[in-house]
Amino acid sequence: MTPPGTSLFDLRKPSSRHPGLDGARGLAVVAMVLGHTLDALLAPEMRANAWVQRYWELRGITAPLFLLVAGFAVVAALGTSQESAGRTFGRRARRALLLLFLGYLVHWPGWDTVHALGWGEPLRSLVFTFDALQSIAVSLLVGAAVLVLARGTWTRAVVLGVLAVGIPLASTWMWSAATGWPVELRQAVGMPGARFPLFPWAGFFFAGALAAHLLRLLRPGWPQGLALLALGTGLLVLTRQLHPDWSPTSAWLVAFRVGQGFLVLGAVNLLPRFVSGLLAPLGRASLWLYVLHLPMVYGWAGTPGLAGRVGPHLGLLPALGVGLGLLAVCFAIARLWQVVRGKSRSASDSTTWRARPVPMSNAALRSGQRI
Repeated sequence: MTPPGTSLFDLRKPSSRHPGLDGARGLAVVAMVLGHTLDALLAPEMRANAWVQRYWELRGITAPLFLLVAGFAVVAALGTSQESAGRTFGRRARRALLLLFLGYLVHWPGWDTVHALGWGEPLRSLVFTFDALQSIAVSLLVGAAVLVLARGTWTRAVVLGVLAVGIPLASTWMWSAATGWPVELRQAVGMPGARFPLFPWAGFFFAGALAAHLLRLLRPGWPQGLALLALGTGLLVLTRQLHPDWSPTSAWLVAFRVGQGFLVLGAVNLLPRFVSGLLAPLGRASLWLYVLHLPMVYGWAGTPGLAGRVGPHLGLLPALGVGLGLLAVCFAIARLWQVVRGKSRSASDSTTWRARPVPMSNAALRSGQRI
């Protein structure tokens, strides 16, 4: 655990946190902010650039990686104690409610839109847009309950495996079953045009949770890194034997993205500690970077953001410069807010976006090794 008094966004103090999770999340948040900025500002002719097209393909791993790491972090934090899931359930539930609140807050369309549309389905579709934060929140709440109820090692493995595999496989059926439901539930369960519905996106969360459970006895760093690389390679080899399906309810697509996510997480685990440490502060602040950058790029409550004020008119280098500047500004705001509050929270308070240390073996403790 990080010593008391360590700031949430402290760049100087050492941390015993899992080096791979924060690094992978930091890499994902950079890709997210740059991707959204480029999407909002790049001129149409620049979008046809081969490098830009390749980048659009690669950033498809960003959101799956966030959910994957979120599930991995939740299980990794439990260690080997059978009682830790019950002791931390209340904190995880509060964290899930915070994520739900923030997720819906960033999509508030403003009172002018409310008055213009009235309280009908078009407005409710805007207000209750089910985005990445909501998907993580509900997955976290369900996952926390599962970890409390499924206490045995094999029981947890089976339940997490059923959720990781069953949710993507059931997605097409669930979308059909939800056709007549209220739009708020259809947004959450799955419907055409939905952004991050639970079916199949919760599958990423539980795939990460299952991997953390299976690898819980391995030390973070190269042991877990090699295992994750093997898992990711195996999944990608498997998907290559099957017919590609890029539809939004595709179980094949979930398996493909999970394989890519494991490769990224495994690679970051193998990086030297100081390299992953460069990305770690961004990873620890990823929740607030997400919440801050969205209104700046796309606007909020009727106030236009960069997309409305600048629009798709910039070249590649100017748009990249704006994206990097936006990333720096959001991080500075998050850091300043922490200082103004005058409170330093232990890194162990995190249950989703900030990873917890993975318990070490007795041998590692005796040798003085840190995570």
